Order: sequence, then structure tokens, then C-alpha cells
Amino acid sequence: MPAIRINSVLHGITRRTLSTALMIALALITLYSPYASGKKKDKDAQGDQTNTPYKDNRKLWESLDISKIVWPNPPAITRIRYIGYWSGEKFVEKKQVKKSSWMERISGIATGSTPGDSNPRWQLVSPNGIAVDSKNLVYIADSKVRAIFIVNVDTGEYSMIKNGSGARFQWLVGLAIDDGDRLFAADSGMRHVAVFDKNHKFEGAISEGLNAPGGLAVDNENRLLYVTDAEQDLVFVYDADPPFKLIRKLGKPGTEHTSTEPGEFAKPAAVAVDPDGNVFVSDSWNNRIEEFDADGTFIRTFGEAGDGPGYFARPKGVSIDGDGHIWVADGMEDRVQVFTPEGRLLIYMGEHGLLPGQFQSLANVMVDKNNRVLTTELYPGRLQVFRYYTNSEAKAELDRRKAEGKKNADQKNPAPSSAPADKK
Repeated sequence: MPAIRINSVLHGITRRTLSTALMIALALITLYSPYASGKKKDKDAQGDQTNTPYKDNRKLWESLDISKIVWPNPPAITRIRYIGYWSGEKFVEKKQVKKSSWMERISGIATGSTPGDSNPRWQLVSPNGIAVDSKNLVYIADSKVRAIFIVNVDTGEYSMIKNGSGARFQWLVGLAIDDGDRLFAADSGMRHVAVFDKNHKFEGAISEGLNAPGGLAVDNENRLLYVTDAEQDLVFVYDADPPFKLIRKLGKPGTEHTSTEPGEFAKPAAVAVDPDGNVFVSDSWNNRIEEFDADGTFIRTFGEAGDGPGYFARPKGVSIDGDGHIWVADGMEDRVQVFTPEGRLLIYMGEHGLLPGQFQSLANVMVDKNNRVLTTELYPGRLQVFRYYTNSEAKAELDRRKAEGKKNADQKNPAPSSAPADKK
């Protein structure tokens, strides 16, 4: 089971470091605080911004050594590493061109651009849903921009599916992409799930029964599309292929967000599917995760309200990694927690803040096939990228350390020679 493997890999280190998983971020705040050395903030840094979410001090942000931002703390084996972030198009300052005289303009000598002809920059404002296609491009739904950003997080290049150009959006929430790169986009304002083909051409909309569609997930094996509806306390299950027929519903309608019964919901926020078709739903107002099998039968639930490790205060995004662990984004506590399918906490990261690995109004989390952990947050609007090290990768590192330790021990304490002494 995943829980046993991860504990054997960490040799108990995870248990020992759960209480300190956030110490790196806290140490960074102290170390790089503008007032740590008794100096005031650099006033010039206030206006020197290039796409950094740390709006008041760009120099502070750029001084961080992100290679050391890992969870858990060394000397434990790294399971999560901070990689970077993306918040929108970078600002490139254009040279101010001297205004041409009327004589130069008439003669045709005047060339170049004027300060007012630069194109507007597109930035994340209220990002939520995340999806990844077969080319490893990251899709981000932004409710306020009314657009879907399509980003190469390695290069920063991006494109967009905009409102009014091939689609109409009002309030985008969740995203999902199937193994054929068909894109599903939940729009609670339009009360439907918009469907796009692999070329981003609008195919149609799924609206049967929906009121406020939110989180999405695709079961590629069984060809099912799951859609949470927080206003109805339901999870809708559709055929993932045209004509996208409604198959069944999970939960009980008409409870007005008050039901605490197993298998029922109070404001379900997100949904994820594991390789076996098991379904995990973040039951937001009940502060728990509920699990169902591929046929919709309730299996188990875990979690309760609280602010300590392993507890929830409005769980939102949920995702499953390749080892079967459940990643949950907590919107109130601004942290991501990782659990076994049975609900045992393995590790967590994050806290309130703007530095790498911190969050401000955390909205969603996704672990893709390349073991990238992607998160979205609202203040500032940004996508943060982390790297998850799998059980097999962690075991390989543990074996390497053991072999290195044995080699060093042998060098310090060589075995006595068994050869007979030379006779004189």
C-alpha cells in the first residue's frame, strides 16, 4: 500500500518532520525580511516590477534561493521541491521615442513607435481550475479575466481561449482534459460545461441538471465526466463522449448544505479520479473528503474541521498522484496536505504569505503525469509549480545514501588483512 511504502522510504523521517514542514518558509521570511538587518525598504524597488507577485519588494523576491525550498526539511529525503511560478505576461519596458516634429512627420523621416502604442499585458486575476494536455501545456481558468490561459511553464509562453472569440464565458471555475485532449470548462455563470476539441474549437455545452458547475474530473478508462455542483450539493456523472448523456448523480438534493450523512455533501468543491476509477470529492462545508467507487457506491470518508495538520478548514481542490496519494488544497489555511487513500496525513506544505511555497487564498491543486504539482491562488493571481518525488525516486535516494554511508564507514574502518605476515 502507498502508506507503507512511503513510511519505509522515509524511515520514520516524515513523522518526525511533519511539525516542521513549514519551517523553511518561516525561516525565509525572517532571513529575507527588509527589516531583518535594520535597513528600511528600498524605495526604488517599489516601482521596479517585472511580473513578480511580491509587489512591494522585487529585490527581496529575487534574492531567494529557491533551490533550498523543499519539504520535508533536510536531512530528510526531499518529497516536494519548489520550482517556480507563472502569473502572466512579463512586463518589458519599451524605450521612449522622442516625439517627432511636424516637419519630420510631413517629410516621412519620423520612424519608430510612440509610448502609447504598446499592447496590454494579460495577467492572472482570479485563477482556479487547472488541467494539463498531452503536450504538457498547463491550462488555467480565470473567472475575472473570463479566459483560459494555456501556458508553457518552462518558457513562460502562453496563448488564450478568450471570451467572445470562439466561446462565451461568464464565471469559469473548473477544468479537465481527457486523453484525447478534449477540454471541458465549467462555467457557473453560464450554468454549463463548455466542451472544446483538441484544437480548442467549441464543440458544445453540457447543461442537463446543472445549476452551478464547479470542479471537474475525467475517468478516461470508463469514459466518465464528473461535475460538482455546490448549489445543489450534488456530483453529476456524464458520459465523457458525445452526446454527453447524464448517467447518475452522487449525493442528495434538497438538503440546503446541511447534510452530514456519509455519501452526501454540503457544498462539494472539487473531484478527482484515481487509476482504478475511484472518485474523491472535497465536501467543503463538511470539511472532509468522500470516496466512491466507479459505480458510485460510497466507500469511506476522512477529515474533520480544525486548523492543525490533518484537519480541514474548507477543503477545495483535490488531486491524485501516481502513488495513489490524495492532495487537498485548503482555502482557509492556505496549505496543501497529502494523505493516503485511508486518510492518514503524510506531509503538508504552505501557509499564509506571498513567498515561494506560501499561499494567499489557495484555490486549487493538481498533480500531473510528470509529477509536477500545480497550485492556483487568488491574491496575487498566480500559478505555483512544485516537483513531487515519487516513492520509487525516494527509495532510490535512500539506497544511494545507505551505499554511500557504508562506503564511508569501510574507508574509515578498513577490514584487517587475513594474509600471513612475511618471514624475515
